[in-house]
Amino acid sequence: MRQPHSRSDSVREDEELRLPRPPGVIRRFWARHPVFSDVLIALTCLLLSLTPAATVSPRASGADVASIGARVLLPVVVVVACALLLRRRQWPVAAFVAGFAVSVLYLAFGVAVGGPLLLVTSYSLAVYRSSRACWRGFGIGIVSLTIIAFALERSGAITFQIAANAVLGETVLGLIGSLIGVNVGGRRRYLEAVIDRSRQLLVERDQQAQLAAAAERARIAREMHDIVSHSLTVIVALSEGAAATADQQKARTAATASAAAARSALAEMRAMLGVLRDDDSPLPLAPLEPASPRDTVETAQRAGYPAVLTVTGHADLSPVVRHAVGRIVQEGVTNAMRHAPTATTIAVRLDYAPESVSIEIINDAATGPTGTAGFGLRGLRERAAHVGGSLSAGPAEGGRWLLHAELPTGGPGHRPADELKETLP
Repeated sequence: MRQPHSRSDSVREDEELRLPRPPGVIRRFWARHPVFSDVLIALTCLLLSLTPAATVSPRASGADVASIGARVLLPVVVVVACALLLRRRQWPVAAFVAGFAVSVLYLAFGVAVGGPLLLVTSYSLAVYRSSRACWRGFGIGIVSLTIIAFALERSGAITFQIAANAVLGETVLGLIGSLIGVNVGGRRRYLEAVIDRSRQLLVERDQQAQLAAAAERARIAREMHDIVSHSLTVIVALSEGAAATADQQKARTAATASAAAARSALAEMRAMLGVLRDDDSPLPLAPLEPASPRDTVETAQRAGYPAVLTVTGHADLSPVVRHAVGRIVQEGVTNAMRHAPTATTIAVRLDYAPESVSIEIINDAATGPTGTAGFGLRGLRERAAHVGGSLSAGPAEGGRWLLHAELPTGGPGHRPADELKETLP
């Protein structure tokens, strides 16, 4: 079966993130055509870097060597360094090292002013690697270039003016490229972090929506199960009693009670399904209030079951705990009516304490292990766990079946329990 399309499948698309457009026509053009911009930068650097090679003048002591170096070695290194600019986004360190090597060769051949390679490679190192790597590489490169220039000047290979001009020129170019690159790279990494966080928030939003939908489906399933199960059990019992008796008055009373139970269930189902409507009518956000334990027991008594209710103590319950108590009693009595039709007693006991409420539902006819295929007990355990309580069900001593739940009161203004006992006949 085809799975429905989820919004999580498309969170990687930039348009869903509503990214801002790069400012300016030129920056938008560079952003859309990175290959063209890299080729243009590489060709410009190649032209500007090959031009200083023409200013190399052979020295008297080594005219042939200088000419060969200037005409062969220097252009080859420049071409290689400019070719690496095409991969400066992937290999910023290699491009920076190649640019520094060109600067050293310029200095060795007596070229006072170099090309823009160090400016571009310093910028690329800051943008596509990190600001720390850029400053570290810039510092190491300039210190190394200064040491080499001082060594060449001391050996007489170049003059002091050429050494000073070369070091000063490369320092200025590298510093400009580093400052611009650090600024652009920091902004670029910040935007990447913001976009990545936005993607994470989109995924988390979809996950939270799915969890909320699953929780709502489980809540509706529990409510529908409790409403339908209890009401139909009572209606079936009353209908069977009305059909089995010859007394018209008793049959009329049973039919009237059955109709009342059906109307009550229908009203609850309408209220429950109202949250699924698509119109804009206001809907209550609080959960539907179930029948009180007293009403549940009285309904079972009208259906002919020997149900009794015993209440001990008193406590102020929060709405969600009061809701859970009503549903647990309703489902527990319904299970006893369905699975223990020959029971001589269905005892419901509520024991209120300042911090907790204890619920016990006992019948003397149900036997066997706790079922795992149904939804009733599983829903009750979920209800108890939702309010921070616990629930257990199973056979007890004397051939009885016991459902026991412990729930925290969860409400403010608790008063000491009054030793009140209220028993329905």
